[in-house]
Amino acid sequence: MQTALVTGGSRGIGAAVSRRLATDGFHVFVNYHTHTQDAESLAKEIGGEAICADVANRSACEAMFAAAGNVDVLVNNAGIAQQKLFTDITEEDWRRMFAVDADGTFRCCQLALPYMIHVKHGSIINISSMWGQVGGSCEVHYSAAKAAVIGLTKALAKELGPSHIRVNCIAPGVIDTDMNAMHGPEVLQELAQEAPLERLGTPEDVAAAVSFLAGAQASFITGQVLGVNGGIII
Repeated sequence: MQTALVTGGSRGIGAAVSRRLATDGFHVFVNYHTHTQDAESLAKEIGGEAICADVANRSACEAMFAAAGNVDVLVNNAGIAQQKLFTDITEEDWRRMFAVDADGTFRCCQLALPYMIHVKHGSIINISSMWGQVGGSCEVHYSAAKAAVIGLTKALAKELGPSHIRVNCIAPGVIDTDMNAMHGPEVLQELAQEAPLERLGTPEDVAAAVSFLAGAQASFITGQVLGVNGGIII
């Protein structure tokens, strides 16, 4: 049985991805940092394993990969978000955003690769954001970190292609998760109406895209950014 590691896998998009990959036949490691009960409950539900690590910490990531062992599919989903005027963003805000959203992706990719390169097989799927493509007002540090994930994806895909390792990116639009609940129902409704499909996305919409990119049907796809956004960015 192939294994998959989903960072930030205990809630929202990560939980939907964990469930979908388990349904696809993967043994899933559900990474979490603070939501222990959610992760352990989900792991039990899908027959996987909960594994604790803060992706902003190199030592914690090393311990996570040592415990998980060989990983065939890595989904870098762990992330944080924050809304602030650019002039109010502190050095600490900026560094923390990059430490999780961009540096966490870097660390996990690097730690997953020794096995993937050895067997000349593997799939890495990085979760960015539509704001990493076009930028979001009052989310400059978030947009910048998610844009970095897109650049990492494209460059790494070129580097790993000869080893038959695929690296792709998903850029979700406005997804109905706890992270986006901070916008409030009225703002979310307005955002839904801005999309040609006139609805918010669901975590399962993103999970379906991950399932496709992780599978054999996407064997000739690498270095791509797949927008799961209802057409809000075309």
